[in-house]
Amino acid sequence: MEYKNIVLPAKKSIALVAHDNKKQDLLAWCNTHRDTLAAHKLYATGTTGSLIAGETGLDITKLISGPLGGDQQIGALITEGKVDMLIFFWDPFEPMPHDPDVKALLRIAAVWNIPVACNQSSADFIVSSPLFNGESSHVVPDYEAYIASRSQKQL
Repeated sequence: MEYKNIVLPAKKSIALVAHDNKKQDLLAWCNTHRDTLAAHKLYATGTTGSLIAGETGLDITKLISGPLGGDQQIGALITEGKVDMLIFFWDPFEPMPHDPDVKALLRIAAVWNIPVACNQSSADFIVSSPLFNGESSHVVPDYEAYIASRSQKQL
């Protein structure tokens, strides 16, 4: 796989996800960082997004509920370069019926090299980073080069 550098804009696109037992933790975190988050484009799975928008007044693009495919929608946005980071408060103690979707989402986030926070501490580190509100660059898979090399091999 070939890679390329891309620049993340100062205004990030951030996906917010939380399992049921972690929704209140994410809501509290969003309230704490409300002013910081308001400067960015926010996405969330359905129930989580409705809860956060209702409580904080943040403008959030709400996708469908995680178990119904919302995790996969976020994964698709990551592969399209439309989500720059993932804040995912997941519950390590509760088995999830859509666990394969959760693992797929985390895998896609790793493949596309986006910052991921899985708990309050890591989310705090991300928003307090000087890179959070400024431009930054990182390496992502070069899909166009991948397709070109596959086409050449088929010839």
